[in-house]
Amino acid sequence: MSDAGRALGVGIDFGTTNSTAAVFDGERLEFVGLEDGAPIMPSATYIDRALQACVGQQAIDRYLAGNTGRTVEFIPEVIGTESEFVQHGDSENPAPLETATKAIYGQPLIDSGLQGRLFRGMKRLLGDERTRRLMVFDHPFRVVALITPILLHIRKRIRHAGVENCVRAHVGHPVNFEGREPHRNRTALARLSEACRHAGIHDQRPYAEPVAAAVRYLHGQPGLDGECLLTVDFGGGTLDFCVLHRRGDRFDVATTHGIALGGDRIDQLLFQELLFPLLGKGEVWRRRGMSRDIETRFPFEDYEQLLLNWTVGYTLNQNRYTTAVMDCIAQGGPGGRKFGRLHELIRRNLGYLVFQSIKAFKAELSTMPMAVLDIPEIEVQVELTRPQFEALIAEPLAAFAAALDETLARAGVAASDVDIVLRTGGSNLIPAVRRILDERFPGRVVEQDPFTSVAAGLAIADYCSDSANRP
Repeated sequence: MSDAGRALGVGIDFGTTNSTAAVFDGERLEFVGLEDGAPIMPSATYIDRALQACVGQQAIDRYLAGNTGRTVEFIPEVIGTESEFVQHGDSENPAPLETATKAIYGQPLIDSGLQGRLFRGMKRLLGDERTRRLMVFDHPFRVVALITPILLHIRKRIRHAGVENCVRAHVGHPVNFEGREPHRNRTALARLSEACRHAGIHDQRPYAEPVAAAVRYLHGQPGLDGECLLTVDFGGGTLDFCVLHRRGDRFDVATTHGIALGGDRIDQLLFQELLFPLLGKGEVWRRRGMSRDIETRFPFEDYEQLLLNWTVGYTLNQNRYTTAVMDCIAQGGPGGRKFGRLHELIRRNLGYLVFQSIKAFKAELSTMPMAVLDIPEIEVQVELTRPQFEALIAEPLAAFAAALDETLARAGVAASDVDIVLRTGGSNLIPAVRRILDERFPGRVVEQDPFTSVAAGLAIADYCSDSANRP
């Protein structure tokens, strides 16, 4: 697709988990190959010791290669020096003064073997004013600087797709960014805008993601009946809604609403409920004391957050974590086998593999009545039926239903007033989520591509915003 002689619309969907981009010329919609020709790329940045960055799956692969099997050693960080004068003689035989300098050490914060830092899900930090800089090998990096390489890569791929002068785009954003800051949306949009400018996209136009999904659908259905539309965008990081009222070939946004609930949280919940008990949670730790054996619960809570956040899971490969695990393995029995799994997961840095297995398992449960979570690397096989799965995620499902009710209340409409419900986002593939919508809006729910409809709508909106392309 070339931009020679005609205006093009460009849409960029920078997501918490994945990113996509699309181009629209008024007739043809084209998704941009961001990685090996595929339109979907992980939103990940890896920075090595030379401060060189790579993005996408390559970033994840380099992180995994650099941390698999590596014992993590934190060494004391030198935070300053102090000097003092030293004289070695005495009053009868004075010697020249010498200066002795010694280093002042802080807490053991430096991972001496770390080859690079991986940043994943940075979209979650955009609205947090307190998170201004992250240290990367003694260099402070602003949050903006950590997402700019992803946007720069996307812009380069858009240019490779034929849009030579890619300086303008509609850029998607959630209704509400994650966080508790009162001004998080303003902060996040300012940071996202700055990152786009650094990437060469100087004229970026922020556009709510659920509205973009509606634009994609309405563009493909010009003769559509029905005036009130509800969009449900349930992705990896956030859950967004919008209610639209059509006015001929245009529409008005009645309300938008969003909460910090996504597929990533459901994946973590499955990890906790299904795998933690198989990795040693709840087991007894027996060790020899001065006069008698001591029995306590194994402190699994010290491991939980690092296991649930696979990008930092490699830090469990320290003696202060592995010594206790090895001690429990030596005790043998069923508990020893569980801790053997935990040790293997830590030693081989298998957190990413485990989460990929959970995602595939969740997808299978979306189409089958039963599925098996099979992770041979840690000798785990867990069978789960769909009703059992839905019982495990009852809390997120209740939050989904409550957010849906809140959206309708804000728009001042009843469920019966909604003519069409548009579903998009990967988490909308969960049957229980679809059932909630089908029960509230029988016969009125339609599905769009869960992963690319937002980028498509952004490209269409960008094209239509150009006055030269308006009827």
